[in-house]
Amino acid sequence: MRRKRDYLFLRPGSQHWHVKLQTPGNRVEKSLGTPDRREAEIAALPLIARHKAALLAKRLHVETVWFHDLEPGREHVDPASGTRTIATDRELIHVNPDGTTRTEANGGPREMLIPPYPESSARAVVKFVRKLSDGTVAEDRPTLATKTGDDAILETYLKHANVTGYFEREARDMWALYKTLTGNKPLKDADREDGRKLVQHFKDQGLKSASIQKRVGWLRAAVNLAIKERKECKSWLNPFAGIVPKGDDRERRLPLSDADMKECKRNLDKLSESDQLLFRVLATTGMRLSEAFEIDSEEKEKGCRFVIVGKKTEQSLRRVPLPASLLPRLPATIQGPLFKTNDEAAASKRLNRFLDDIGIIDPRKVAHSLRHRAQDRLRAAACPEAIRWELLGHEKKTVAANYGKGSPVPLLRKWIDKIGF
Repeated sequence: MRRKRDYLFLRPGSQHWHVKLQTPGNRVEKSLGTPDRREAEIAALPLIARHKAALLAKRLHVETVWFHDLEPGREHVDPASGTRTIATDRELIHVNPDGTTRTEANGGPREMLIPPYPESSARAVVKFVRKLSDGTVAEDRPTLATKTGDDAILETYLKHANVTGYFEREARDMWALYKTLTGNKPLKDADREDGRKLVQHFKDQGLKSASIQKRVGWLRAAVNLAIKERKECKSWLNPFAGIVPKGDDRERRLPLSDADMKECKRNLDKLSESDQLLFRVLATTGMRLSEAFEIDSEEKEKGCRFVIVGKKTEQSLRRVPLPASLLPRLPATIQGPLFKTNDEAAASKRLNRFLDDIGIIDPRKVAHSLRHRAQDRLRAAACPEAIRWELLGHEKKTVAANYGKGSPVPLLRKWIDKIGF
């Protein structure tokens, strides 16, 4: 039987307790500054926790890695059928000679053993294995799509708008798909019918109008920036503008009910500490998920703490008081990003999976339902419409959205506390 390790000890000649942390070939001893063992145990807890985490990270472990059938960003043409295939990070999009498309997964997840190497070496192993999985014999490997001057338009936009992570991959996938569907047609010669090929592709997949609008929007925004900044583009027609027909196919979101919120609070500890805080922020303020990730500082007005969010659009830019029920969960002063990562898509999946796991399975109830709940709670409290929009942000640009500085923060704080948790 393995004996229990005692990390604390008294050094001869010292009245203070010390903690010892030992790894192969290395031993660290640190004074805890107290002769009281119970106080020493509390002071040593974070040190011991970090030490155990470091030891665990060095052990052999299993990691799930996505193995691609075809390397993302490459195009393959089947000489026999004439079918072209564009490989994205998660999909293979097959474009037949008649223009019809078919989509399938680009590989899938597999488990592999990661040896107890330093982190950089372990990552190198994962990269190497991925490379092995992405190709076959050299002559059968897909060739990189030829770069054109139009590629610089997307690169300029991504850098200008600081688009990174998941959204950057989505934008690049849209550009690769456009080039595949149109045979790499130059943007200066393209028209809306070329853009509509993207729309039809996503309609065939069953995507709703709002989702199609969002995906095509990356290319529309990139071309708009080029038209604005580049002299040779001034006469261009944006092939991605006005191509998604307005439809009433949007799924109506439902607010979370009181019973739903009771279940969420009862199971909140199933989320990580960071996601628990994120859930509370969304629930008590009605912020959009992306806005919560914008929080990196705070200000005060007459003693009321508030943050500024909605930085992406004029109509959403606003001051949001920090609700009384949220304050005990926050740092004394917010000085840096409140959340370490800003992967909105991953966070949305985690919160939606949490709702499913605790029995809230209505597809119309998702993380964004917390925003609808906030709107309903303010209405039920007879909050004036103008105040509601100051707290939640205008959905569309209006004159009121840009008029003046807004209501005093203490007044806004009074109303935002009506949302509650």
